Amino acid sequence: MNKNDVQKKIVLGILFIFPLLVYLFFASGVNNFAKLPVLNNQVKELDVKNQNIRLKDHITILGYWGGSLENKKAEALNLNEKIYKRFYQFEDFQFVFLVDSSRSGQVDKLKKSLKQGVGTDLSRWNFIPSNSEYIKAHFSSLKTPFILESDYSSPYVFIIDKDLRLRGRDNDNDKDSENLYGFDARSVAQINKKMIDDVKVILAEYRLALKIYNAKREK
Repeated sequence: MNKNDVQKKIVLGILFIFPLLVYLFFASGVNNFAKLPVLNNQVKELDVKNQNIRLKDHITILGYWGGSLENKKAEALNLNEKIYKRFYQFEDFQFVFLVDSSRSGQVDKLKKSLKQGVGTDLSRWNFIPSNSEYIKAHFSSLKTPFILESDYSSPYVFIIDKDLRLRGRDNDNDKDSENLYGFDARSVAQINKKMIDDVKVILAEYRLALKIYNAKREK
């Protein structure tokens, strides 16, 4: 066997093994190698005028911050550091937050605080100006046990898949077998212990589905 043949086999081996290692890495959470359970398959699509922002065909971290942006800096920093910076470069991944339409000034301040230091690329942070009735109606479409606070905000964020389905856990070990619908953005511990794992799983799920689809097309 000559040197060129050896090099070709090494390259082919890397091309085969590397995607597998990537998948194993992203599926290494609590939900090992399983799809993230669907808890609701009828999440309402966004009705956003003059903005090309949709839940369909995206993997979305969805939140409802209503009129309380001045109190959301800690939650935003937690999500930005632990989730957004880690995953925002994946295709079709986005953050979407519904906020009171009168809070545009607070949105700008929040973005500035997120950019401090290394200057985070916030292109996939989306703030949707809305009224209280729309925020309430959209939140209700998730069909979770949570309720909005008086300012139409919630500390919880949710994983929505490309088909407008709420993903989570249907047997959460820390909740006596109850469903885990969303993640408390105030809790760094919950983000570290559960949310990072679940985002890894859903990204791995879609990456694997794409590889299978492409392989079938090549046959």
